[in-house]
Amino acid sequence: MSTQPPHLTDDARAAALEKAAEARRIRAEVKQLLKMGSISFPELLVRAADDETVAKTKVLVVLESLPGVGKVKARRTMEAIGIAENRRIRGLGEKQREELLAAFG
Repeated sequence: MSTQPPHLTDDARAAALEKAAEARRIRAEVKQLLKMGSISFPELLVRAADDETVAKTKVLVVLESLPGVGKVKARRTMEAIGIAENRRIRGLGEKQREELLAAFG
């Protein structure tokens, strides 16, 4: 039994592609701002409260974008706190948020 994706009209498909492209652009911009130090991790968490796209960004991607934090440190920290690799910012619990802020804030 194979599941087919929903059938979309050409206009609906174009709108969905446009929306996805915009989300990718915003996430890339946020990662770049983090890399350059233009926005801090605590500021990003505040922005995620209002910005749907930022809230849907994976925690691992955000941590790897922080200056001085690589793939290994990001994964080890998340593992130590007990955060799954596929967790998104919106899905963080209060305690997880506090521990991430202590580590990277």
